[in-house]
Amino acid sequence: MDDRAGQATKLEQLDGRYDPVLLGLALLMAGFGVVMVGSSSIAIAEGLDVGPFHFLVRHVVFLVLGGALAFALMRTELKLIERYNHLLLLGCIVLLGLVFMPGIGHTVNGAQRWINLGVSKFQAVEAVKLLLIVWLASYVVRYRDDIGEKWSTLLKPLGVAGFLVLLLLVQPDFGSAALILAITGGMVWLGGARIAHLAAIGALALPVLALVAVAAPYRVARLKSFLDPWQDPFNDGFQLTQALIAIGRGEWFGVGLGGSVQKLFYLPEAHTDFIFSVSAEELGFAGSVAIIGVFALFSWRTFRLGLRAVEMRRYFAGFCAFGVGLWISLQSFVSIGVNLGLLPTKGLTLPLISSGGSSVLVTCTAIGLLLRVSYELDRAERQVARLRGGSGHAEDEPAPDARPAAQSPAAVAPPAGVRGGRGRIEPKIGAVA
Repeated sequence: MDDRAGQATKLEQLDGRYDPVLLGLALLMAGFGVVMVGSSSIAIAEGLDVGPFHFLVRHVVFLVLGGALAFALMRTELKLIERYNHLLLLGCIVLLGLVFMPGIGHTVNGAQRWINLGVSKFQAVEAVKLLLIVWLASYVVRYRDDIGEKWSTLLKPLGVAGFLVLLLLVQPDFGSAALILAITGGMVWLGGARIAHLAAIGALALPVLALVAVAAPYRVARLKSFLDPWQDPFNDGFQLTQALIAIGRGEWFGVGLGGSVQKLFYLPEAHTDFIFSVSAEELGFAGSVAIIGVFALFSWRTFRLGLRAVEMRRYFAGFCAFGVGLWISLQSFVSIGVNLGLLPTKGLTLPLISSGGSSVLVTCTAIGLLLRVSYELDRAERQVARLRGGSGHAEDEPAPDARPAAQSPAAVAPPAGVRGGRGRIEPKIGAVA
């Protein structure tokens, strides 16, 4: 008995290690973002008479603040976050409601999306993305046995997402609304929801979304300009034509860092929504492929982390990783797709690269969550390795701290979408009807 107690004490003293590849990729993207924000924003800042490095300094400040938030989350146990998941959902509703309150909400270019913090403005939907992901991760774990079988269990998270989407459409923010729907659908599918069920719900929702998309004249203009931007290159198609000109000028290896012409008042939002076009102009096809490759590698590493966590029966951690991976990959895909003319203009930033205080803060926090997942996963793996090396019965021992806190022994079966049978774990993405 004393030997087992001593062994348990030694296991508790084991520390984990943060994923060095994930951390390195995040630092690489953040560093590249600093360079490109500096390059793309100097002319804009001088035109606004705020000093040439105004946006660069602002971007670095938010990176530092985001790094502090990430560090705080890296030191926070996931079981503590999971315990208060219901408050995160309440936070989503409160944040989206605050933008409509007089004196607190702030309007820019007709869109009421910001909360006035006095020293700065905060875009509420950026925090909502992360809070919703954590709540969804907790929900999927709690109802993993029913989400693929009962309509009521599946409809609850979709209904929550639908309500948040309604609040976003009132702002209006169609791009973020579509992103939240995609993240929610992806997470419940990974959690075991049947494709047939999601397809049926999607078939009912798509006509409604299409009607909303064409209800506003400016959205119709965006769709028309997306289909043929050269038909009206000086009005509705101006943004896309200038972005395509910038990309074309870059050719194979670019015009050189700082040499972009399109950022000189030709390309709107050069340091935010269209920073990829400036990067393509200055670094060329080679630089563009490198940027896409880094995001692809980051997404792969994130999903791999989620699968490893599920294999270790750390389901909440795994689905947090899946959710953040879906968010970063989908948003980067849409942002780059808009710059290349593959998708209509949505106003979504390129994570960690585009200038934008709210986006930078929350993305850094999300990466802190990923690193915490990697830390606890590595700690659990090392505990299992220590057990197997120090006990003759280690094969029959459960992995210490390898399942969510306060979980009953009967609740250790993985979600329907990530388990192949009672005797073994066979991770897979989604459950097919």
